[in-house]
Amino acid sequence: MTNEIRSPLSKANPPEHTAQAVSLYRDSQAQGKDEYAPMVRKFYELVTDFYEFGWGDSFHFAPAKDGESFEDSIANHQHFLGDAMGLKPGIGVLDVGCGVGGPQRALAKRFGSTITGLNISEYQIRKCEEYNKKSGLDDLCHVLRGDFMAIPAEDQSFDAAYHIEAIPHAPDKEAVYAEIFRVLKPGAIFAGYDWCMTPLYDAQNSTHRAIKERIEYGNALPQIVSFSDIADNLRSAGFELLETHDRASDADPGLPWYRPLEGSVRSLKGFPRSSFGRKVSTLTLRILETLHAVPKGALDAMDILNIAADSLVAGGRLGIFTPMYFHKARKPI
Repeated sequence: MTNEIRSPLSKANPPEHTAQAVSLYRDSQAQGKDEYAPMVRKFYELVTDFYEFGWGDSFHFAPAKDGESFEDSIANHQHFLGDAMGLKPGIGVLDVGCGVGGPQRALAKRFGSTITGLNISEYQIRKCEEYNKKSGLDDLCHVLRGDFMAIPAEDQSFDAAYHIEAIPHAPDKEAVYAEIFRVLKPGAIFAGYDWCMTPLYDAQNSTHRAIKERIEYGNALPQIVSFSDIADNLRSAGFELLETHDRASDADPGLPWYRPLEGSVRSLKGFPRSSFGRKVSTLTLRILETLHAVPKGALDAMDILNIAADSLVAGGRLGIFTPMYFHKARKPI
Protein backbone atom coordinates (compact mmCIF):
# COMPACT_ATOMS: atom_id res chain seq x y z
CA MET A 1 0.00 0.00 0.00
CA THR A 2 2.80 2.43 0.81
CA ASN A 3 4.11 2.43 -2.77
CA GLU A 4 0.91 3.90 -4.21
CA ILE A 5 0.63 7.59 -5.07
CA ARG A 6 -2.57 9.02 -3.61
CA SER A 7 -4.38 12.32 -3.91
CA PRO A 8 -4.16 14.49 -0.78
CA LEU A 9 -7.72 15.80 -1.20
CA SER A 10 -10.27 14.24 1.12
CA LYS A 11 -12.92 12.01 -0.41
CA ALA A 12 -14.76 11.62 2.90
CA ASN A 13 -17.02 14.59 2.23
CA PRO A 14 -18.66 15.88 -0.96
CA PRO A 15 -16.43 18.66 -2.36
CA GLU A 16 -19.03 21.31 -1.63
CA HIS A 17 -19.01 20.32 2.07
CA THR A 18 -15.25 20.63 2.63
CA ALA A 19 -15.34 24.17 4.04
CA GLN A 20 -18.21 23.23 6.34
CA ALA A 21 -16.25 20.20 7.56
CA VAL A 22 -13.31 22.42 8.48
CA SER A 23 -15.62 24.78 10.35
CA LEU A 24 -17.24 21.91 12.25
CA TYR A 25 -13.83 20.55 13.20
CA ARG A 26 -12.75 23.91 14.58
CA ASP A 27 -15.98 24.27 16.53
CA SER A 28 -15.77 20.79 18.05
CA GLN A 29 -12.04 21.20 18.78
CA ALA A 30 -12.83 24.25 20.86
CA GLN A 31 -15.15 22.11 23.00
CA GLY A 32 -12.28 19.80 23.99
CA LYS A 33 -13.29 16.79 26.10
CA ASP A 34 -17.02 17.42 25.76
CA GLU A 35 -16.95 16.98 21.99
CA TYR A 36 -14.00 14.66 21.48
CA ALA A 37 -15.85 12.02 19.39
CA PRO A 38 -17.22 14.35 16.68
CA MET A 39 -13.92 16.25 16.78
CA VAL A 40 -11.92 13.11 16.04
CA ARG A 41 -14.32 11.86 13.38
CA LYS A 42 -14.35 15.20 11.60
CA PHE A 43 -10.57 15.52 11.89
CA TYR A 44 -9.94 12.19 10.18
CA GLU A 45 -12.49 12.91 7.48
CA LEU A 46 -10.42 15.99 6.66
CA VAL A 47 -6.88 14.64 6.98
CA THR A 48 -6.87 10.91 6.16
CA ASP A 49 -6.13 11.41 2.47
CA PHE A 50 -3.49 14.05 3.28
CA TYR A 51 -1.87 11.55 5.67
CA GLU A 52 -1.85 8.79 3.09
CA PHE A 53 -0.41 11.17 0.50
CA GLY A 54 2.61 11.95 2.68
CA TRP A 55 2.85 9.02 5.08
CA GLY A 56 1.44 5.89 3.45
CA ASP A 57 -0.98 3.65 5.34
CA SER A 58 0.69 3.81 8.79
CA PHE A 59 -0.01 7.14 10.47
CA HIS A 60 2.71 7.26 13.11
CA PHE A 61 6.31 8.21 13.84
CA ALA A 62 9.23 5.87 14.52
CA PRO A 63 12.79 5.98 15.88
CA ALA A 64 15.16 5.87 12.92
CA LYS A 65 18.43 4.03 12.45
CA ASP A 66 21.29 5.10 10.18
CA GLY A 67 20.92 3.56 6.73
CA GLU A 68 17.33 2.55 7.37
CA SER A 69 14.55 3.74 5.07
CA PHE A 70 11.54 5.61 6.42
CA GLU A 71 9.33 2.63 5.57
CA ASP A 72 11.65 0.20 7.38
CA SER A 73 11.75 2.36 10.51
CA ILE A 74 7.93 2.43 10.55
CA ALA A 75 7.73 -1.36 10.14
CA ASN A 76 10.37 -2.01 12.82
CA HIS A 77 8.49 0.23 15.25
CA GLN A 78 5.39 -1.90 14.66
CA HIS A 79 7.29 -5.17 15.01
CA PHE A 80 8.71 -3.98 18.33
CA LEU A 81 5.13 -3.89 19.65
CA GLY A 82 4.38 -7.33 18.21
CA ASP A 83 7.39 -8.76 20.01
CA ALA A 84 6.41 -6.98 23.22
CA MET A 85 2.96 -8.61 23.11
CA GLY A 86 4.36 -12.01 22.16
CA LEU A 87 2.18 -12.21 19.07
CA LYS A 88 1.88 -15.57 17.30
CA PRO A 89 -0.58 -17.44 15.10
CA GLY A 90 -3.91 -18.32 16.65
CA ILE A 91 -4.32 -15.44 19.07
CA GLY A 92 -6.84 -12.63 18.78
CA VAL A 93 -5.56 -9.06 19.05
CA LEU A 94 -7.35 -5.71 19.32
CA ASP A 95 -5.82 -2.75 17.46
CA VAL A 96 -7.23 0.26 19.33
CA GLY A 97 -7.65 3.09 16.80
CA CYS A 98 -6.46 1.23 13.72
CA GLY A 99 -6.47 4.09 11.18
CA VAL A 100 -6.54 2.62 7.67
CA GLY A 101 -4.88 -0.54 8.95
CA GLY A 102 -1.20 -0.28 8.02
CA PRO A 103 0.08 -1.60 11.38
CA GLN A 104 -2.69 -4.20 11.54
CA ARG A 105 -1.67 -5.70 8.21
CA ALA A 106 2.05 -5.51 8.98
CA LEU A 107 1.65 -7.35 12.28
CA ALA A 108 -0.77 -9.95 10.89
CA LYS A 109 1.62 -10.68 8.03
CA ARG A 110 4.68 -10.99 10.28
CA PHE A 111 3.19 -12.82 13.27
CA GLY A 112 0.14 -14.60 11.83
CA SER A 113 -2.17 -13.31 14.55
CA THR A 114 -5.82 -12.43 13.95
CA ILE A 115 -6.14 -8.67 14.44
CA THR A 116 -9.34 -6.67 14.82
CA GLY A 117 -9.01 -2.97 14.14
CA LEU A 118 -11.26 -0.70 16.19
CA ASN A 119 -12.03 2.71 14.73
CA ILE A 120 -14.53 5.51 15.34
CA SER A 121 -14.15 6.83 11.77
CA GLU A 122 -16.49 5.23 9.24
CA TYR A 123 -14.35 6.65 6.42
CA GLN A 124 -11.19 5.00 7.71
CA ILE A 125 -13.03 1.74 8.43
CA ARG A 126 -14.14 1.56 4.79
CA LYS A 127 -10.59 2.18 3.60
CA CYS A 128 -9.20 -0.39 6.04
CA GLU A 129 -11.59 -3.09 4.80
CA GLU A 130 -10.70 -2.29 1.19
CA TYR A 131 -6.95 -2.42 1.84
CA ASN A 132 -7.24 -5.64 3.86
CA LYS A 133 -8.95 -7.32 0.90
CA LYS A 134 -6.48 -5.94 -1.64
CA SER A 135 -3.56 -7.22 0.42
CA GLY A 136 -5.10 -10.68 0.76
CA LEU A 137 -5.08 -10.43 4.55
CA ASP A 138 -8.80 -10.15 5.19
CA ASP A 139 -8.78 -13.63 6.71
CA LEU A 140 -6.56 -12.31 9.53
CA CYS A 141 -7.48 -8.61 9.56
CA HIS A 142 -10.96 -7.54 10.61
CA VAL A 143 -12.56 -4.21 11.52
CA LEU A 144 -14.87 -3.09 14.29
CA ARG A 145 -16.52 0.30 14.17
CA GLY A 146 -16.84 1.87 17.59
CA ASP A 147 -15.60 4.24 20.27
CA PHE A 148 -12.70 3.06 22.43
CA MET A 149 -14.47 4.66 25.38
CA ALA A 150 -17.19 1.98 24.99
CA ILE A 151 -15.70 -0.89 23.00
CA PRO A 152 -18.43 -2.94 21.27
CA ALA A 153 -17.02 -6.31 22.35
CA GLU A 154 -17.73 -8.85 25.08
CA ASP A 155 -15.65 -9.13 28.24
CA GLN A 156 -12.42 -11.13 27.82
CA SER A 157 -12.67 -11.19 24.01
CA PHE A 158 -8.99 -10.68 23.14
CA ASP A 159 -5.62 -12.26 23.91
CA ALA A 160 -3.69 -8.99 23.48
CA ALA A 161 -4.25 -5.35 22.60
CA TYR A 162 -2.20 -2.42 21.35
CA HIS A 163 -2.46 1.14 20.13
CA ILE A 164 -0.08 3.25 18.09
CA GLU A 165 -0.57 6.96 18.80
CA ALA A 166 -4.37 6.53 19.01
CA ILE A 167 -5.20 6.99 22.69
CA PRO A 168 -3.90 10.60 22.75
CA HIS A 169 -7.39 11.35 21.40
CA ALA A 170 -9.03 9.94 24.54
CA PRO A 171 -10.66 12.51 26.85
CA ASP A 172 -10.12 10.18 29.83
CA LYS A 173 -7.21 7.75 29.65
CA GLU A 174 -8.16 5.79 32.74
CA ALA A 175 -11.61 5.16 31.25
CA VAL A 176 -10.26 3.90 27.92
CA TYR A 177 -7.68 1.74 29.71
CA ALA A 178 -10.51 0.28 31.80
CA GLU A 179 -12.40 -0.62 28.62
CA ILE A 180 -9.32 -2.31 27.15
CA PHE A 181 -8.81 -4.12 30.47
CA ARG A 182 -12.41 -5.35 30.30
CA VAL A 183 -12.13 -6.90 26.82
CA LEU A 184 -8.77 -8.58 27.52
CA LYS A 185 -8.40 -12.09 28.90
CA PRO A 186 -6.55 -12.53 32.22
CA GLY A 187 -2.80 -12.52 31.65
CA ALA A 188 -3.11 -10.61 28.36
CA ILE A 189 -0.62 -7.90 27.38
CA PHE A 190 -1.58 -4.37 26.40
CA ALA A 191 1.18 -2.31 24.77
CA GLY A 192 1.38 0.94 22.88
CA TYR A 193 2.94 4.26 21.99
CA ASP A 194 1.40 7.43 23.38
CA TRP A 195 1.95 11.15 22.85
CA CYS A 196 3.33 12.81 25.99
CA MET A 197 4.91 15.96 27.26
CA THR A 198 8.31 14.94 28.62
CA PRO A 199 9.80 15.93 31.99
CA LEU A 200 11.45 18.86 30.19
CA TYR A 201 8.06 20.47 29.63
CA ASP A 202 7.51 23.51 31.85
CA ALA A 203 3.87 24.55 32.18
CA GLN A 204 5.02 27.99 33.39
CA ASN A 205 6.95 28.57 30.17
CA SER A 206 4.73 30.44 27.68
CA THR A 207 6.62 29.04 24.68
CA HIS A 208 6.16 25.49 25.95
CA ARG A 209 2.46 26.07 26.57
CA ALA A 210 1.94 27.55 23.11
CA ILE A 211 3.62 24.56 21.43
CA LYS A 212 1.51 22.13 23.45
CA GLU A 213 -1.70 23.97 22.56
CA ARG A 214 -0.82 24.02 18.86
CA ILE A 215 -0.02 20.30 18.87
CA GLU A 216 -3.42 19.68 20.46
CA TYR A 217 -5.24 21.92 17.99
CA GLY A 218 -3.49 20.53 14.91
CA ASN A 219 -4.03 16.90 15.90
CA ALA A 220 -7.54 16.81 17.46
CA LEU A 221 -6.31 16.13 20.99
CA PRO A 222 -8.25 17.00 24.16
CA GLN A 223 -5.12 17.13 26.35
CA ILE A 224 -1.54 15.82 26.13
CA VAL A 225 -0.48 14.09 29.33
CA SER A 226 2.80 13.32 31.11
CA PHE A 227 4.73 10.07 31.53
CA SER A 228 3.50 9.71 35.09
CA ASP A 229 -0.12 10.16 33.99
CA ILE A 230 0.21 7.13 31.70
CA ALA A 231 1.57 4.95 34.49
CA ASP A 232 -0.91 6.14 37.10
CA ASN A 233 -3.92 5.66 34.82
CA LEU A 234 -2.86 2.19 33.70
CA ARG A 235 -2.53 1.08 37.32
CA SER A 236 -5.81 2.72 38.27
CA ALA A 237 -7.54 0.76 35.49
CA GLY A 238 -6.25 -2.48 37.02
CA PHE A 239 -3.18 -3.20 34.88
CA GLU A 240 0.16 -4.39 36.18
CA LEU A 241 2.73 -2.05 34.61
CA LEU A 242 5.67 -4.03 33.21
CA GLU A 243 7.74 -1.53 31.22
CA THR A 244 7.82 2.09 30.06
CA HIS A 245 10.33 4.17 28.18
CA ASP A 246 10.49 6.89 25.56
CA ARG A 247 11.44 5.18 22.30
CA ALA A 248 12.58 8.53 20.93
CA SER A 249 15.85 7.77 22.71
CA ASP A 250 16.23 4.58 20.63
CA ALA A 251 16.87 6.57 17.45
CA ASP A 252 20.42 6.96 16.20
CA PRO A 253 22.07 10.34 16.92
CA GLY A 254 21.16 12.92 14.31
CA LEU A 255 17.98 11.08 13.28
CA PRO A 256 15.25 12.41 15.58
CA TRP A 257 11.69 11.16 15.23
CA TYR A 258 10.58 14.51 13.75
CA ARG A 259 13.19 14.42 10.96
CA PRO A 260 10.62 13.44 8.28
CA LEU A 261 8.75 16.70 8.99
CA GLU A 262 11.80 18.89 9.36
CA GLY A 263 12.78 19.49 5.77
CA SER A 264 15.11 16.75 4.61
CA VAL A 265 13.96 15.47 1.21
CA ARG A 266 15.71 12.19 0.47
CA SER A 267 13.26 10.74 -2.03
CA LEU A 268 10.26 11.53 -4.18
CA LYS A 269 8.03 9.59 -1.78
CA GLY A 270 9.36 11.60 1.15
CA PHE A 271 8.82 14.96 -0.53
CA PRO A 272 5.14 15.52 0.50
CA ARG A 273 5.84 15.15 4.25
CA SER A 274 8.93 17.38 4.24
CA SER A 275 8.83 21.04 5.21
CA PHE A 276 9.50 22.16 1.64
CA GLY A 277 7.02 19.64 0.27
CA ARG A 278 4.31 20.95 2.57
CA LYS A 279 5.02 24.51 1.43
CA VAL A 280 4.72 23.46 -2.20
CA SER A 281 1.47 21.59 -1.47
CA THR A 282 0.06 24.62 0.35
CA LEU A 283 0.97 26.96 -2.51
CA THR A 284 -0.49 24.54 -5.05
CA LEU A 285 -3.75 24.24 -3.11
CA ARG A 286 -3.93 28.01 -2.76
CA ILE A 287 -3.71 28.42 -6.54
CA LEU A 288 -6.11 25.57 -7.27
CA GLU A 289 -8.66 26.81 -4.77
CA THR A 290 -8.49 30.30 -6.29
CA LEU A 291 -9.13 28.73 -9.69
CA HIS A 292 -11.99 26.66 -8.20
CA ALA A 293 -10.16 23.49 -9.28
CA VAL A 294 -10.34 22.07 -5.73
CA PRO A 295 -13.12 22.51 -3.16
CA LYS A 296 -13.15 25.56 -0.93
CA GLY A 297 -11.76 24.54 2.44
CA ALA A 298 -8.98 22.28 1.13
CA LEU A 299 -6.41 24.97 1.91
CA ASP A 300 -7.81 25.41 5.43
CA ALA A 301 -7.45 21.67 6.02
CA MET A 302 -3.83 21.88 4.84
CA ASP A 303 -3.24 24.81 7.19
CA ILE A 304 -4.38 22.67 10.13
CA LEU A 305 -1.86 20.00 9.13
CA ASN A 306 0.89 22.59 8.79
CA ILE A 307 0.18 23.83 12.32
CA ALA A 308 0.37 20.23 13.49
CA ALA A 309 3.67 19.54 11.72
CA ASP A 310 5.41 22.79 12.72
CA SER A 311 4.39 22.44 16.37
CA LEU A 312 5.50 18.81 16.49
CA VAL A 313 8.92 19.76 15.14
CA ALA A 314 9.15 22.62 17.67
CA GLY A 315 8.25 20.31 20.54
CA GLY A 316 10.69 17.68 19.36
CA ARG A 317 13.58 20.10 18.98
CA LEU A 318 13.07 21.37 22.54
CA GLY A 319 12.71 17.82 23.84
CA ILE A 320 9.42 18.69 25.56
CA PHE A 321 7.26 16.32 23.52
CA THR A 322 7.43 12.72 22.30
CA PRO A 323 4.97 10.72 20.16
CA MET A 324 6.35 7.34 21.18
CA TYR A 325 6.17 6.82 24.93
CA PHE A 326 6.16 3.03 25.09
CA HIS A 327 4.13 1.28 27.73
CA LYS A 328 3.63 -2.43 28.33
CA ALA A 329 1.11 -3.66 30.87
CA ARG A 330 -0.56 -6.94 31.81
CA LYS A 331 -4.03 -7.84 33.00
CA PRO A 332 -3.48 -9.87 36.18
CA ILE A 333 -4.47 -13.53 36.13
